[in-house]
Amino acid sequence: MRNLKLFERFKSTQIHAFTSSSQDSPSTSTNGSGISNSPRLNFLRNHPKSTSKSFSRSLLPHGFPTTDLLEPPLDSHLKPLDLVESLSNLYRRIESSSSESETSLLYLEQYTILRSLGDAKLSRRCLLNARRHAVDVPCKVVLSAWLRFERREHELLGVESMDCNGFAIECPKTSLIHGCDLNLVNEEHCNCHEEDEIIKVSMAGLDEDSDFSFCVGLEKAMCVRSRIAALSRPFEAMLYGSFVESRASEIDFSENGVSVEAMVALNIYSRIKRVDLFRVETVFELLGLASKFCCDELKSACESRLASSVTDLDKALTFVEYALEERRELLLSACLQVFLRELPRCLHDSRVMRFFCGSEAKEGLACLGSECLFMVYYLLSQVGMEERLTSEAMLVLLERTREFARTNWQKAVALHQMGCVLFERKDYKAAQFHFRLASSLGHVYSLAGVSRTEYKQGKRYSAYKLMNYLISKHKPQHGWMYQERSLYNVVGEAEKLKDLETATELDPTLTFPYKYRAVMKFERKQVKEAFEEVDRLIQFKLTPDVLELRAWLFLAVGDRESCLRDIRGVLCLEPKYAVFGGRMGDDLVEALTTQCSEAECWVRLYDRWSAVDDVGSLGVVHQMLQNDPSKNFLRFRQSLLLLRLNCQGAAMRCLRMAWNLAACEAEKLVYEGWLLYDMSYVEEALTKAEKAISIQRSFEAFFLKAYVLADKNLDPDESACVAQVLEEALKCPSDGLRKGQALNNLGSVYIDCMMLDQAETAYKNALEIKHTRAHQGLARVYFLKNQRKEACEEMTKLIDKAFSKAAAYEKRSEYCEREKAKEDLDMATTLDPLRTYPYRYRAAVLMDDQRETEAVEELSKAIAFRPELQTLHLRAAFHEATGKLSLAAQDCEAALCLDPNHTETLHLYSRSKDQASSADNTTIVGLD
Repeated sequence: MRNLKLFERFKSTQIHAFTSSSQDSPSTSTNGSGISNSPRLNFLRNHPKSTSKSFSRSLLPHGFPTTDLLEPPLDSHLKPLDLVESLSNLYRRIESSSSESETSLLYLEQYTILRSLGDAKLSRRCLLNARRHAVDVPCKVVLSAWLRFERREHELLGVESMDCNGFAIECPKTSLIHGCDLNLVNEEHCNCHEEDEIIKVSMAGLDEDSDFSFCVGLEKAMCVRSRIAALSRPFEAMLYGSFVESRASEIDFSENGVSVEAMVALNIYSRIKRVDLFRVETVFELLGLASKFCCDELKSACESRLASSVTDLDKALTFVEYALEERRELLLSACLQVFLRELPRCLHDSRVMRFFCGSEAKEGLACLGSECLFMVYYLLSQVGMEERLTSEAMLVLLERTREFARTNWQKAVALHQMGCVLFERKDYKAAQFHFRLASSLGHVYSLAGVSRTEYKQGKRYSAYKLMNYLISKHKPQHGWMYQERSLYNVVGEAEKLKDLETATELDPTLTFPYKYRAVMKFERKQVKEAFEEVDRLIQFKLTPDVLELRAWLFLAVGDRESCLRDIRGVLCLEPKYAVFGGRMGDDLVEALTTQCSEAECWVRLYDRWSAVDDVGSLGVVHQMLQNDPSKNFLRFRQSLLLLRLNCQGAAMRCLRMAWNLAACEAEKLVYEGWLLYDMSYVEEALTKAEKAISIQRSFEAFFLKAYVLADKNLDPDESACVAQVLEEALKCPSDGLRKGQALNNLGSVYIDCMMLDQAETAYKNALEIKHTRAHQGLARVYFLKNQRKEACEEMTKLIDKAFSKAAAYEKRSEYCEREKAKEDLDMATTLDPLRTYPYRYRAAVLMDDQRETEAVEELSKAIAFRPELQTLHLRAAFHEATGKLSLAAQDCEAALCLDPNHTETLHLYSRSKDQASSADNTTIVGLD
């Protein structure tokens, strides 16, 4: 007999339980295969649609999950108690920053705070700004490597770690130049790939008559006395001072430990000021000579030459010892750059980890400064957390992060992450100690870690009491507080469920409450309700663990096809995900799959696509790629589906895989263009599309070009150009699904040009090939033609057909009367609480009815779990209208942290500050 325990992971807590060798359990027995024979499982096996016992044994070797074993993961990110206030404060500090280095660190702090929102583009923009304001070479090196890792360029075949991707801000050569260029983000192109300008060496300088020589043994290096003397004061004193050498035509340098080749190099450098002509070994000698004779310019030139020669891991490991011993900052930075641009691979290289974790290196790295070293170890720790490392080396990295931290937020993130890793290692006392330290620095969320470690040590009531105290003390309250308290349930099951409902109301992005309720209902034989609970979450938030849970439910009731679909979806999100307690997904898919021809797959894909069932479409695409991996265009289709499902990381991985497997240059250019577009490099994406078209006219190349052009907010004349590009795309061979999408986009462009009849034709053509989303565009056409009833009916058709309906309800609300619109928006919120437009609409209606307090509360609900720019802006406007100018300014500042160039918010912010200033002046006059 064995207990079941959950397999814990950092980013995606799996819902299964696995067999451990712990003590016997009186309530559970096993059948010898590790499968529990509890009454609940007997119910599952005796269910009319249940799978057979042997089938369950083979697919679920670790048994089924139970509610008492489900547990949410501890978030490893910083989670401010009041995110809006934190962002507001950060914006003011950035605006008043006194130095570029300080500003760079503030943007890194912003990155840390915003990471919990899960917006990759927002996080990247923070890193770009941090890199743009970095001054010192070591800091630039770290931030450039960080940007490279965020792009996951290590996943691209044939791309070396030290390759420049064409953007100066990430270029390894640019990083080794001291100083900052605030125009770097705007002037992104790097010139390092262009041919170096030919430097004309003055032959007269080389031919200048030598007037003395340095002798090394029997060999001589002929030199010009004045040029050597100009290199430094010591040389000048030796050659023109009162020393014997000043009158000698030959100076013996045999005892200086330098070769004649180095002295010849010194002669050449003294005449043309270049060291890039010499071998690395010679440059090393020159560097020693420069240090000995205080030749600062030569020393700098040699360091730059050596730094530029550090191009791979082996060279970096060779040079780093010398750089540490001699305190060569530039060379050390170059070696560090190679290590960091090799992430995450270098975390698994024992040689590199010895360097980062060793005490000798720690002392040598001190010359880089604590600011840089914090960035180094913070990056290493961050990547280690993503790689789910819990080794001793990982603890050393986190400890170093803490050691080099100077500000409270830096110390808090290091301590909190250390607590998370120790918790994962089941070292609960040490984890609790670090969580407490983090909370003492103002990071309240770390108290969730404290309560969890208390619970793990058998102090259930103590954990409950702590969370109870948090809930009673802090306003506003947060969903995670109630979620955490529900785990310790000392009152009863009803209170536990009440806490979970409150957690969902406050923060619908939390997945644990849905998962718990689903498993609980399944245990109670409420099978339909269990599925409804999981489906409710999958409608708006798709994660591997939630899809795995639904797959388990389908398997338990014998629906192998639906189970397989969800497992395929899991593998699209995370290819290495271990399903059902350790089974690799590919093995499980093979066990469940039945043969399906290509034609059958296409029919199923058309059905799922026309039903607006993105998860179902994802499963079919995965099967088609499994049947024929050469169909690379399907990977792009997969990436589009993942983007619709808000799974940007997985979508980018699909595009990188498509790029790796591209059969020709034109195809590779298209995928590269999409990658650039999704990273907000619009102009570069357009260049790739046009180059691809010049090589081969294809649907995908034209489609990319049209998509990029349409993103540039064109005027009507330019929009007509987009329509022409889409029409060219439709002339190229493609499947009906892609053509339906192109026709749908063409209709949107026609609407922008107010060519309503042409738009109507395009949408109807799209509907003929089952592109169901075209109902929405057609409704828009009818609305613009003042046919509101027809528009509403068209959206009703979409609602009837679509599997995912939240967007359709939201859109239909625009064409309905006020009461009906409110009903549709309430339904949209029920189906997808993350959509913020319904909250803004309801708030505007309340504001019109002069119910200002309720209007602000409606917006605050959404801001609590999704602080979106438009929602913050609207709440700021409401605060301004009600005279709460300080709150209006705070919301504006938080919004400008998300988008510092948002014109409307900038105007509102300026106006709020002016009004506040006028009010203060009026008060002062009144007092006088």
